[in-house]
Formats: sequence, C-alpha cells, structure tokens
Amino acid sequence: MSRSIAEKRAAFRALHEQGCFLIPNPWDTGSARYLQSLGFKALATTSSGFAWSQGHADNTVARDAILAHLRDMVEATDLPVNADFESGYASDANGVAESVRLAIATGVAGLSIEDSTGNADAPLFSIDVAVERMRAARSAIDATGGDTLLIGRAENFVAGRPDLDDAIARLKAYSDAGADCLYAPGISTREQIAAVVKAVAPKPVNLLVGSVSDLTMQDIAALGVRRVSVGGALARAAWGGFMRAAEALVDGRFDGFENAAPGKVLNAQFGG
Repeated sequence: MSRSIAEKRAAFRALHEQGCFLIPNPWDTGSARYLQSLGFKALATTSSGFAWSQGHADNTVARDAILAHLRDMVEATDLPVNADFESGYASDANGVAESVRLAIATGVAGLSIEDSTGNADAPLFSIDVAVERMRAARSAIDATGGDTLLIGRAENFVAGRPDLDDAIARLKAYSDAGADCLYAPGISTREQIAAVVKAVAPKPVNLLVGSVSDLTMQDIAALGVRRVSVGGALARAAWGGFMRAAEALVDGRFDGFENAAPGKVLNAQFGG
C-alpha cells in the first residue's frame, strides 16, 4: 500500500529521533526500487550519480532536470526520499527560497543545502551569506507546513578547505538558522565525527561513508551519528563494473560479464 507524501515525511522525521540508520543513494528509479526491496527505511538522491547517468559532471545539471529527477524518484518508491539539492541552484537567498519551494512540491521528505560556491578561488560562501541562505530555505519550508526536513551542509572537507573548527562553526550556525540535521561530508576520523556530533547536539548528524572504511555501523552509532549516507559510491561501484566490462570488450574479451546480474532476476525484481 502506497504512502502519502505526508506519511513519508512523518516517517522520515521519526527516523531521526533515535538510533542510527543507513540511507543509501540510488541514482535512478531502478536502483531506488531495488534498494527499497532490500528493506532500507529511506533513500537519498545523489547529485553526482544522477549527473553521470545523464553524461554530465557533478554540479552541472540544470535545476529543472533535477526537479524532474526528484519527482521521478519520489514516485518510484514508498520510502521517504531526501534530496541532494546541492547549493540550492541559486547564489542569493531569494533564489534558494524559490528553489526550495519547487523541491518541496516534488514530494521529497528532506533536502540538503550546501555552502559551496562552485568557485575554485573562493569555494565556500562566507558564514554570514551561508546562514542567510539557510534561513531562506527554512522560511520556504515553514511556509508549506514545515514537515520537510532541512539538512545543513558544511562543505569544507570536499571543497579543499579541511578546517574542522570552521566546519563546526558553520554547522552550529546552520543549526541556529533552522537546519534540522547537520552534515559535514568528508570528515572520517573518530575524533572528527565525535567533535561534530557533540557540537550540534541534540540535533542529528549525517555521516558520509563513500569508500571502504574501518568503521562499522555499530562504531558509527556509538559515536552518536544518527544517519549514514554513501553519496555517489553506489553509482561509482556500478560504473566501475561497467567500465571494466567495456574495457575488456575493447581487448576482445567477455570475462567482464562474469558477475553480471541475470536478466531473469532483474525482470523478476521489476515485475517483468
């Protein structure tokens, strides 16, 4: 039985209230439906994974295409969907508010706003500007009833500015500006994770684990993290298999198909 948008959003908020859950990142409707079949409780889109599937680099897909993608993902699954909404597809606060209103209309249960600029010389918005943008996102959500979760992202560690103190200052400011959940992609050590969790408590923290890690979910939960996402890692894993098989074909070999999923299994999975 399909759940309404309101039910999905309520379920998503409840997941953030206690414990630690994994929120994997599909890049299309097929991968979303497969992840749902495995029993996950929520999903998050990946801007990079979707961009690659469209033949684009990350952070280069137009807002209209992203909004259409979000609608497709929401309609594909009964699970709550969190939107990787990059930097809000606008440089100013009013533009962010407009983008957030459009994203909410797609039915997503949550969305994240980054503080990255896309400018290599100045990769992060100043805290004041970033806070203004976060407040605009908060106001846009509140105007619709406030049930969509707002995630504030400090991009220091992925934008070439790996300053933990600055990242924490940003996350605390975003929390004060109305972010419901905080996220600093790129932090990886136990010390970094614990420091972020402590700084923004009691609000929940998302941790990105996008590569092989010595940390288990049990370890991460013990550090106080509320949710774990994998970003574009699943998409990269899929691309890795495709690239290896395709490169083998160039050499006249077919061994790249050895671990391919059987067509019958995929047809059964998707009701064919």
